Amino acid sequence: MRHERGLELVRQLRAAGCVFAEDEAALLETAADDPVELERLVARRTAGEPLELVLGWVDFDGVRLRTAAGVFVPRARTQHLVEVAAALAPTGGLVADVCCGIGAVAAALGRRRPDLRLIACDVDPAATSAARHNLPGIDVVTGDLLEALPATERGRLDMVVANTPYVPTDELDAMPREAREYEPAAALDGGSDGLDVQRRLAEQARTWVAPGATVLTEIAADQEATARAVFQKAGWTVRLWPSQRWGSAAVVATA
Repeated sequence: MRHERGLELVRQLRAAGCVFAEDEAALLETAADDPVELERLVARRTAGEPLELVLGWVDFDGVRLRTAAGVFVPRARTQHLVEVAAALAPTGGLVADVCCGIGAVAAALGRRRPDLRLIACDVDPAATSAARHNLPGIDVVTGDLLEALPATERGRLDMVVANTPYVPTDELDAMPREAREYEPAAALDGGSDGLDVQRRLAEQARTWVAPGATVLTEIAADQEATARAVFQKAGWTVRLWPSQRWGSAAVVATA
């Protein structure tokens, strides 16, 4: 009987468009305390709610993080940004996770590089509330990009890592339903070419970083030339670290 229920669950998920229906079925069965709870979770998932919100957690770069309704769900491709940041951050450096969402980048960096001093910020109070749970012992502040940070940190940052919104506005409608309906547009919409927030960060960061510091951001592969120009115009030296696996790139801008 249990096997039959499992097959029916997979059928429901597959009919709803879940590509990895077998894996999702196993996770939902584990998350539910009883058949009634399982039915409720499955109904949420088949209605289009992201699996990570249904479960209440996401695994990101080896760290399990609590998710929150209405807050951006970190994508696996952002692990590339974390890998680059972990490789380049100076020993004991002060690193700011900007546009932190639930705190995924800071949490992963803290695991990979426990020597780093971390601070995180986001403009959305719902995001910083979730990040505080996921980042015990790390200061999490609410506000606009680096202006959210305490004034005492101005000119002292060794690295800024920012997974800013970078989807061009006219491409939002083509995004998966679960992103369009369950994540805030402000966490996705990067303006006409996707790089409006990065333009602001490139200008703003100049007064917040120490000499020789770096700013790292994530972009799509087809934004490389524009992103390079954005940071160069603001006075940065730019390198690009592409990821063939994810079809993205990390912009590494040096003061």
